[in-house]
Amino acid sequence: MTGSFRPSSLRHSSLRHSSLRHSRKTQGWLYAAPTAVIVGVLFVAPLVLVVWMSLNRWPLLGPATLNAPDNYTKIAGNPLFVDSVLFTLKYTAITTVLLSAVALGLALLVQERRPGVGFFRTAFFLPGAVGFAAAALLFYGMLNADFGPIDPILRTLGLIDEPVKWIGTPNMALFSTITLVLWRFAGFNMLILLTGLQAIPVEVYEAARSDGAGRWQIFTRITLPLLRPTLALMLILSVTGSLLAFDQFFIFTNGGPDNSTVSMVMVIYRDAFFRFDLGGAAALSVVLLAGLVGLNTLMMRRLR
Repeated sequence: MTGSFRPSSLRHSSLRHSSLRHSRKTQGWLYAAPTAVIVGVLFVAPLVLVVWMSLNRWPLLGPATLNAPDNYTKIAGNPLFVDSVLFTLKYTAITTVLLSAVALGLALLVQERRPGVGFFRTAFFLPGAVGFAAAALLFYGMLNADFGPIDPILRTLGLIDEPVKWIGTPNMALFSTITLVLWRFAGFNMLILLTGLQAIPVEVYEAARSDGAGRWQIFTRITLPLLRPTLALMLILSVTGSLLAFDQFFIFTNGGPDNSTVSMVMVIYRDAFFRFDLGGAAALSVVLLAGLVGLNTLMMRRLR
């Protein structure tokens, strides 16, 4: 009968929709499964193991014995770690400010399409293709007082009278390391900011200019506010990378002179592979991870 109510048809339709939803849900789980396995094996399992190690006396050789919370209570009595925290925070603050300023300046410089801008974009980004260890060795060779080319060039130009101790004093070692990091990462951060700049609609700038806005007003009222999500990403990457700094200090300065450039990760490395105290190193790692999570959460809330 036309227009009559058919419960069986509705029931079949409901079953089909339920089956389709179940199929899509299963398909979604299958798509997510490889990533979940990778995250579980490479992140969750090692994290659980590190936390468990931090609660035990875990020598390099021999059985582990539970000693919680000794590995955490002795952190405050580790003078090298306390000094490394202060140094790493100082290094992070200086590096983040300078790297952000240089990267933003380079991004603004190559933002507009004009003849030759592609060459400068490539030239600025090219150091980012060099491995960090190779870059540290390159700077070590260039700044070496015995065979490096920098001192002879400066002496020829009349800028110095005697070789400069580029990594021979705490301040110069920090300055040289920051210069290395700027050279290595400014182009990479420039590319991140350039992506954000090009996502800003041109019409917004044209409307501002038609209203009589100057360059500084456009930069502070339009560019910076609309660039905030990209700046947040760059700052998080910069702060995280600086707090986890290891290669540049281990290869370039080796923590010297007089342990003045020892980072937090270097202390963890020394505890694990020189003192063979894997439990203590794991506790330091957990503390560093907790600090990173807290700091990044605070930054995300402030920059959101």
